[in-house]
Amino acid sequence: MANPVGKLYSTDKSFESPGATMNIVVRQGPEIGPYIDDLARLRIEVFRAFPYLYEGSLDYEQTYLSTYASSPESLFVLAFDGNDVVGVSTGVPMDQETEAFQKPFIEGGWNPARIFYFGESVLLPRYRGQGIGVRFFEEREAYARQLGRFDHCCFCAVERPVDHPLRPADYVPLDIFWNRRGYIHQPQLRTEFSWRDVGEQEESAKPMSFWMKELR
Repeated sequence: MANPVGKLYSTDKSFESPGATMNIVVRQGPEIGPYIDDLARLRIEVFRAFPYLYEGSLDYEQTYLSTYASSPESLFVLAFDGNDVVGVSTGVPMDQETEAFQKPFIEGGWNPARIFYFGESVLLPRYRGQGIGVRFFEEREAYARQLGRFDHCCFCAVERPVDHPLRPADYVPLDIFWNRRGYIHQPQLRTEFSWRDVGEQEESAKPMSFWMKELR
């Protein structure tokens, strides 16, 4: 995928990638189309690790990503190393998400039309710890504020038991990072999604809970 002309944002940070040129690019609505395959590829690769353990398939990705492809206000924040997409962060208005995402909020008395939903942040491991994850959050929050009708941003995360057999000994949850970004866990806002774990033959339901931040 070629680095697009007329990018909206570029980093001024020198990343620890010898000879690499790193750029952050923002694309919205219909502009995200050329990058759907990049997101599918990265989701399959990155989410294979704990805690998602996602045994990805392109069929599932096409169904999942149709929400973003059909939304006029969807957002992709893309990290490029030269011409290669090495990370993607996504967002979409909650009232344009599927029923499974909206249901916990409606039942909890929240208005989905006032919430901007962050779909995922996927970044190849060798690019982590260089500020790109923070930039992903900053760009999505700025976009939600620019749209002008949202009170909160949110995302959901899978819940795995601390004694899960595939939990790496050096695994560090992202809770502290999310708290530093101003996100508060809302364990009462819960849903389930099904996918096939690595090494499993059948899909199984996974508990998910939401984190929220008030936009100011």
